[in-house]
Amino acid sequence: MTRLFVDVHILQTVPPSNINRDDTGSPKSAVYGGVPRARVSSQAWKRATRQMFRDVLDPATLGVRTKRVVELVAERIHGLAADLDAPETLAAQVLKDAGIKLEKPKRGKKDDTAAEAPEQSGYLLFLSASQVDRLAVLAIDSARTGTPIDKSAARAAAQGDNSIDVALFGRMVADSADLNIDAAAQVAHAISVHAVNNEFDYFTAVDDRAPENNAGAGMLGYVEFNSSTLYRYATVNTAMLRENLGDDTATVNAVTTFLTAFVKSMPTGKQNTFANRTLPEAVLISLRTDQPVNLVGAFEEPVNAAGAARAIGAAKALVTRLQDVEHSYGDGSTETLVVAAGDAAGELTPLGEPLRFSAALEQVAAKVRLALGGHA
Repeated sequence: MTRLFVDVHILQTVPPSNINRDDTGSPKSAVYGGVPRARVSSQAWKRATRQMFRDVLDPATLGVRTKRVVELVAERIHGLAADLDAPETLAAQVLKDAGIKLEKPKRGKKDDTAAEAPEQSGYLLFLSASQVDRLAVLAIDSARTGTPIDKSAARAAAQGDNSIDVALFGRMVADSADLNIDAAAQVAHAISVHAVNNEFDYFTAVDDRAPENNAGAGMLGYVEFNSSTLYRYATVNTAMLRENLGDDTATVNAVTTFLTAFVKSMPTGKQNTFANRTLPEAVLISLRTDQPVNLVGAFEEPVNAAGAARAIGAAKALVTRLQDVEHSYGDGSTETLVVAAGDAAGELTPLGEPLRFSAALEQVAAKVRLALGGHA
């Protein structure tokens, strides 16, 4: 197996929007290069990516991240063996045998139902559908035979057969480190390539049943927003992904699925208010054998529009940065594929002729197969 990292660099212009809010409801931000930037957290875009997996894959093959793991496994037990009593008790036992610590859910001041609710994990636990199935089968076999669940078998059930989302984004189990899975994908916080100052939209709404002589608004308020051209970056370690999935074909499919979902997804914050969904102006996919390289340094000096579309200036800066990095540190093995829409395409031709996104994915898949030994 040859070491291969798949880096994806994206330039994407987003109109007035508030797709990722902080605790005050304001669009998230960061200071970079001494100026304020719009920011979208990596967590927000990872979730959007995971949600889009459900559009391109069978949802039944994907993982679930939840504290309500007892309910999750109990539902599967009931689906496989509806005649068994107390599936929540069976589910709790097999999870504990797997090394997952459970606790009673915390009860709110006016909530008297928590005492009756099934136990939960103290943290969000990421389990693949196959892992849920295998845990359920162990619990059912134990109930049918009356024999205790083998703890090593329970741990094995929670470890193998990772779904692609678990394999890509990893899992941390604080109480049982052997259940941890290192993430094969890393996602950076997206930031604007230019300085951004948030704006405020003052809005009113009319009560449709207000009397005709009432000139006042039924509701008023304001929402904070900004618009920006974002630089987005992620990388996939194909060797680690292969280790997590245990199969060459699944690894190739996971890489192309991740690229598809990461490139085309959009966090849903305030989507109904702003209808801000766009697709990227430019996508660069770099296939590297040395190490992942984030090219955000191209935008430490903010890109100014200066009479042209900001995405054009950003594309030019991105090309220059990549060429400089390769000239100073590269060994000539990096291959970069270009996908572009609009005027930014002209600035990217020094890296290669722009491709259709589908054609770029086919080339990536071929390179990943080769890195895996050509067996996929």
